[in-house]
Amino acid sequence: MKGDSLRVNKAIKAKEVRVIDNDGKQLGVFPIDQALSLAEEKNLDLVEINANINPPVCKIVDYGKYKYELTKKKKEAKKKQVTFDVKNLELRPFIGKGDLEYKVKNAKEWLLDGDKVKISIFFRGRELANKERGFELLKNVIDQLKDVAVVEKEPFFQGKRIECLIGPIKKGGNKDAQVKNLENSKEEI
Repeated sequence: MKGDSLRVNKAIKAKEVRVIDNDGKQLGVFPIDQALSLAEEKNLDLVEINANINPPVCKIVDYGKYKYELTKKKKEAKKKQVTFDVKNLELRPFIGKGDLEYKVKNAKEWLLDGDKVKISIFFRGRELANKERGFELLKNVIDQLKDVAVVEKEPFFQGKRIECLIGPIKKGGNKDAQVKNLENSKEEI
């Protein structure tokens, strides 16, 4: 079967099929001619549900209604999917105070929109000697965002940068990280 096309009635190529009625009750394995006549008696169609097994599974249903139900289920499944973007917040270890405030404000907006934020602190040349400054900066940014975010991936050093992934608290986020974040905030009080 290609794409969403289903084999119906005479288009079914198998010699024997396993037949299921409209209520989902299994009727048994029948030759294709007998299965087609069963469907015709009920003024319904014989639709091949699963051609990958032997014998193929066919259901006696109204083809139009069946196709409508399939599209309805696909739309429901698509609605339930959670979508989010990962936004990048790029910093330098010696960033100015005003620039940092602006970038933190943007990150807060992204988190409130339900997006995740990857914080990266890039080092160049001699800045690599000040890795501690980068970790302090990252801790400072995370502290400023702790009311709207949880740490999903702990800070780590990779190449010439420090990275960390944070996600929104309300829309998903890692539940373990949320609990950890709550425990940390209680300790500070």
